[in-house]
Amino acid sequence: MEGYNGTVMAYGQTGTGKTFTLGRLGEEDTAARGIMVRAMEDILADITPETDTVSVSYLQLYMEMIQDLLDPVNDNIAIVEDPRTGDVSLPGATVVEVRDQKSFVDLLRVGEAHRVAANTKLNTESSRSHALLMVNVRRAVKGRHEMDASISGENGHSSSIVGSLRPPIVRKSKLVVVDLAGSERIDKSGSEGHTLEEAKSINLSLSALGKCINALAENSPHVPVRDSKLTRLLKDSFGGTARTSLVVTIGPSPRHRGETTSTIMFGQRAMKVENMVKLKEEFDYKSLCRRLDIELDKLIAENERQKKYFDDEIERITAEAQLRVTEAEREYKVALENEKAKCHQEYLDSIKILEEKWKVHQQSPKKQIKETEPTSNGVGEVQNLLQNEKMLRQSAEDEANDLKNQVLHWKKMEAAATAEVVKLRKMLDTEASQKEKLDEEIGVLKSQLLQLSLDADETRRSLDRGDGSGKIFPGFDSLMSHSRNSQPREQSNGPKPPIAKLFEQVGLQKILSLLESEEPDVRVHAVKVVANLAAEEANQEKIVEAGGLTSLLMLLRSSEDETIRRVAAGAIANLAMNESNQDLIMAQGGVSLLSMTASDAEDPQTLRMVAGAIANLCGNDKLQTRLRGEGGIKALLGMVKSGHPDVLAQVARGIANFAKCESRAATQGNKVGKSLLIDDGALPWIVKNANNEAAPIRRHIELALCHLAQHEVNSKDIISEGALWELVRISRDCSREDIRMLAYRTLTSSPTLQSEMRRLRIEC
Repeated sequence: MEGYNGTVMAYGQTGTGKTFTLGRLGEEDTAARGIMVRAMEDILADITPETDTVSVSYLQLYMEMIQDLLDPVNDNIAIVEDPRTGDVSLPGATVVEVRDQKSFVDLLRVGEAHRVAANTKLNTESSRSHALLMVNVRRAVKGRHEMDASISGENGHSSSIVGSLRPPIVRKSKLVVVDLAGSERIDKSGSEGHTLEEAKSINLSLSALGKCINALAENSPHVPVRDSKLTRLLKDSFGGTARTSLVVTIGPSPRHRGETTSTIMFGQRAMKVENMVKLKEEFDYKSLCRRLDIELDKLIAENERQKKYFDDEIERITAEAQLRVTEAEREYKVALENEKAKCHQEYLDSIKILEEKWKVHQQSPKKQIKETEPTSNGVGEVQNLLQNEKMLRQSAEDEANDLKNQVLHWKKMEAAATAEVVKLRKMLDTEASQKEKLDEEIGVLKSQLLQLSLDADETRRSLDRGDGSGKIFPGFDSLMSHSRNSQPREQSNGPKPPIAKLFEQVGLQKILSLLESEEPDVRVHAVKVVANLAAEEANQEKIVEAGGLTSLLMLLRSSEDETIRRVAAGAIANLAMNESNQDLIMAQGGVSLLSMTASDAEDPQTLRMVAGAIANLCGNDKLQTRLRGEGGIKALLGMVKSGHPDVLAQVARGIANFAKCESRAATQGNKVGKSLLIDDGALPWIVKNANNEAAPIRRHIELALCHLAQHEVNSKDIISEGALWELVRISRDCSREDIRMLAYRTLTSSPTLQSEMRRLRIEC
């Protein structure tokens, strides 16, 4: 838990208690728990779910082949060695994340059920393989630079943005618990036939381990670690950087004095080997990248919000200014017309009064001549009227001048409003140019997405061979594995793979948003990129959290494009490899959608993708009843009509997974009654293809038939459908040793099948 690798190994003669010491589950008596269970209890008691993760792999080294005990189909795992650091890893092994002790014990029980054992004179159930339990612990640690950043941020000397650019520190450590097979003499164990070959392989690997221990104890310049796969796997445990504990087990009988002496001498030599323990810490750039992606999305959303607010404000100001100008012009026109009408009316009234007075003056000229004084009085009155008219004219001119001043004032206000409108238009033009630049960047990203999709299609067509595995887009693994294996510091120097580069530049949210694009080509290429990303286990959780699974199911439901449905089904198949994703697929009606797609599709590749997705779901014990109820088995059997080998291989894999889960549930007492596969009519097709020419189809069908026959309630159907003859053939002629032995054990353990074989005089 402090970041150091550790190893616990048991070495000794057959039957002296190695498996008892390490692998005992202690279900009936907790005091009898082995080191595996106790070690995991301590680890789980010390972890924090928010910062720590624990994952487990369980393997066996059988006949110099590394086999996966959690997935027996994966029976030849390659060893990969980092040329720079020399670390040894097994990328092909099944890795299961463990959260509680019960799930870990269940994994151990599954692994022990698949481990090879045989009856010898030294032990009734002797382990014929070396078992390796690998526990990987990943713990996030708050580094010194983060503490400094938080202190300086509180004092105001450092910004939070600079602190967020510093990646957190992660401690990675590994615990390896090794249950070695016992070294034994052939004359004492009585091994013969295949058991003899197993004993030879065990003795050769233990001999290679002894040579390595001797070389390390004597400080020899050459340590022959490459003589055996066992020594390559334990390279770090002896003479490496791990803390190693060796448990040696011996027998009390004087008859085994030679083996006891050899075991003690092995332990004595191993004690002379010195390991240099090393703390393994590294920067977690992935979490930093995720944090920066979230920050970038927030900034983009804030920028879009501010831009929308700014556009709305410009529109509001422009409308308000236009309204003010229009109102001012209307008021000015009304006031001017009123004033003109008033002045004109007053002028007409004054002229009319003068004309009337003039007429009166013309009608009485004599009277005006005789009476001079009154006449002079009339002339003075006319002068007063003229003076009043002048005053009225002056007041009218003054009012007209006031109106002109008001018009000038409104014109100035109109000019200011016009200048503001021009300024706003310039700002609108600037925003339009920025929008054009963004559109150009989006076009470039679309072209990159198109090129990346074409590259992914070419890679998939060259590498997609339908090998029966759970991944539907294997072509992308090489790109992502290259990105994953390179160290963080090296990533800054060398070129990045195309998809990783696009993923960092664009972000998952933008790629998923293109799934809803109105352009068909963009939607096709986007779903291809998502499918290739889903082929990498590290990306699956991100895709599901971002809503990618829902988008893929929506495409499967609504799209009529055959390419989109085929690629979406392949992406769902890759996501269905994860157990948590399987529950989500079932909850969102994924099986019904896959069944509908299978009934509508005619393209064999689309059917292969759909069959692969359902086959992955068939491997989940908890979902079998729901899967069958929603038509999953019927859909699988309906796809065999295509006759395409790739489709048949995926159908056979799904039936094998379903039968294996049923057999396990029946063994544990969780299932009673006849197999659901037999109820849905799968047995005739299984019998028909049990000897298929294609190896992937034949291998899965043989495995499914063996698991169906293990449950006694299925025996009558096995006999009536003629499957008994196929089981006998498998037990004799199958090329796979584990399947051949499984068929043999099934035939010999079933009373019904034994009775029928005696009646037909068949020898197993």
